[in-house]
Amino acid sequence: MIDTTIYQDKKAVYYTLGCKLNFSETSTIGKVLKEAGIRTARKGEKADICVVNTCSVTEVADKKCRQAIHRLVKQHPGAFVIVTGCYAQLKPDTVAKIEGVDVVIGAEQKLDLLHYLGDLQKHEAGEAHISALKDIRSFVPSCSRGDRTRFFLKVQDGCDYYCSYCTIPFARGRSRNGTIASLVEQARLAAIEGGKEIVLTGVNIGDFGKTTGETFFDLIKALDRVEGIERFRISSIEPDLLTDEVIDYVSGSQRFMPHFHIPLQSGSDEVLKLMRRRYDTALFASKVRKIKEVMPDSFIGVDVIVGTRGETEEYFEHAYEFVKSLDVTQLHVFSYSERPGTQALKIEHVVTPEEKHKRSQRLLNLSDEKTEAFYALHIGQTLPVLLEHAKAGALMHGFTPNYIRVEVPHRNDLDNRIVNVKLGDFNEERTALQGTLLI
Repeated sequence: MIDTTIYQDKKAVYYTLGCKLNFSETSTIGKVLKEAGIRTARKGEKADICVVNTCSVTEVADKKCRQAIHRLVKQHPGAFVIVTGCYAQLKPDTVAKIEGVDVVIGAEQKLDLLHYLGDLQKHEAGEAHISALKDIRSFVPSCSRGDRTRFFLKVQDGCDYYCSYCTIPFARGRSRNGTIASLVEQARLAAIEGGKEIVLTGVNIGDFGKTTGETFFDLIKALDRVEGIERFRISSIEPDLLTDEVIDYVSGSQRFMPHFHIPLQSGSDEVLKLMRRRYDTALFASKVRKIKEVMPDSFIGVDVIVGTRGETEEYFEHAYEFVKSLDVTQLHVFSYSERPGTQALKIEHVVTPEEKHKRSQRLLNLSDEKTEAFYALHIGQTLPVLLEHAKAGALMHGFTPNYIRVEVPHRNDLDNRIVNVKLGDFNEERTALQGTLLI
């Protein structure tokens, strides 16, 4: 047993980098510390504990992690600093040597973070507690409240795909998941807390069921029956795991929204092979067509990486034209970053930083065109919008079922409510449609 009396009235700050999954896990860490008597530091207060949950998807992410640690050490002198997450798992010795860091813990130790706080005495040198990749087996549950309307429910962790450019399998281990029964219970508790919308998160959520013998399709059917949650959204799901039965089910569901996020990564079959992806452009295009056939107004977001090793100018042009041909709504564009230990480093033909920037900008411009065209199609329609909390006097924002961002005049009684809104023209920044409340 841990003597938590020494933690009473201690204050902690939390800093999270990277994906929604990380934010969800940080929320769970915060709950564990709160139960031990540690409260979150208020703005301007000096914290006794700093928890940093890191990302390592790119070299830029690594740099941001180091900068965040340095900044927190400076802002909270004398605080006990504990670092976890993907960068911590992949580079524990590097992180442990950062001035001010006391403990570095890996993916398998996250849930036991409290055990590594000790008596909160600063260490002369950082200590690393990292399990080997083969020993990362536990599933750490988390269901975080991203804001007053949306929860993020972690349903799966780890990945068995080992794409040539990616370090995530080395940082998070093999694919594993919670049981459907446990996830349904977390969703039910979120509803009791007042949650209206839940986003399903994970590293490779379509691979759900590896450790429990269940399926992702079984999971969404079970969650669809949870009373009180009015909206579910499926976060990023691999195209080869997005089955027709899942698409058809979502199209007939009242709770699962017509909103998909599907990683393409490249619109060139040659580059997809170099990436060791498990599909080709023909399969990807068929998934987009299927979604649009049964849900014509659905929002489809797509991840694309530019400048990977082996992406010649010709391959990029093919990729660009393929993406342009797709009936999708928005592109999330990433510039390739070389990761130590990945198979991609063996591929010849390196794309220059200048060319990566040029290709990225072309795709971002294409994304803007597609998003604006999608929004424009809905001007004049009346749709239900889940409105989010806003400061007094500020515009309120919310999203339609198909993820169109809408802004309306502020009303205190509309916080965390779904209301009918008539969609008008774009706002000045063209980032949302202006809405008229119909209540």
